Amino acid sequence: MYHNNSIRILAGNSHPELANSVAERLNVPLVPCTVKQFSNGEINVKISESVRDEDVFIVQSGCGDVNDNLMELLILISACRTASARRITAVIPCFPYARMDKKDQSRAPITAKLVANMLVVAGCDHVITMDLHASQIQGFFDIPVDNLWSEPLMIAYIRRQIEGWENGIIVSPDAGGAKRVTALADKLGVEFALIHRARDNKVRDAPERMDILVGDVKDKVAILVDDMIDTGVTLAMAAKTLKEKGARSVHALISHGLLSEVNLASIDALPLEQLVVTNSVPQQAHQAQCAKLVTVDVSAPIAESIRRTHNGESISLLFGEWAETGTVTIV
Repeated sequence: MYHNNSIRILAGNSHPELANSVAERLNVPLVPCTVKQFSNGEINVKISESVRDEDVFIVQSGCGDVNDNLMELLILISACRTASARRITAVIPCFPYARMDKKDQSRAPITAKLVANMLVVAGCDHVITMDLHASQIQGFFDIPVDNLWSEPLMIAYIRRQIEGWENGIIVSPDAGGAKRVTALADKLGVEFALIHRARDNKVRDAPERMDILVGDVKDKVAILVDDMIDTGVTLAMAAKTLKEKGARSVHALISHGLLSEVNLASIDALPLEQLVVTNSVPQQAHQAQCAKLVTVDVSAPIAESIRRTHNGESISLLFGEWAETGTVTIV
């Protein structure tokens, strides 16, 4: 199955459940390692098995305590490098600081570039991530970066789980997601709409309002698609706007459900049938607080990308029908 059984999977503390699922799909045990903090907050790593001349994959998502988890990842990479690993791949389902990808105002940092530099300096040879907030982040690296898409899984979910999707419309909650929704709408053969946030310039300090500029959602199944939800403000405004404009039902499909500042009880009160996220970020605690939250498992495409990377095979299959025709696992 593998070249000389030389694959090794390690995991930090950010998302052990996903790392275990990936390892189980590959039928490869996780390498025992301990990642803990000293009393002063410094991180200590101990890898309990040899990784000399091995193909190492470190699964660590940019969620929770982002700074500690990023530092764990860097130290694990460095430890594997000094332990003479043949190749080190960082598997980062949710890339940290991805929203800071450009200098959009004076003296603003481009922190995503800094993270890319730190990964390379630590000794990383390859990065596997998913649904980058901005695709140009791949250009911040001088090493190969595979940016997997959750889009095929979302297409499969829509076809299998959303009743009446044939009379649906894919909606972007902001202008930045226009390319994402048009690609999805084309593959499903449905229309798309765009919600634009604008201020009333006639009223000083007016709050933002939501206006649908493109597309008619009346009597249609509206499917909101975005790459990330954190505060939930945009989602709430978009869902209310779509319902006011006559949508028959509203569903939301989001790649990375950070939900760090969301009152999850308020999600249940929204005119929303369901909020679908992936488990690129741990969702167990969120699911316990929100009945409308549905989690789709992404361990299958991640495991397959690891297998193909290790065997030197193309991963282009993961961007098309392989995932769309597969089973969608809800966790």
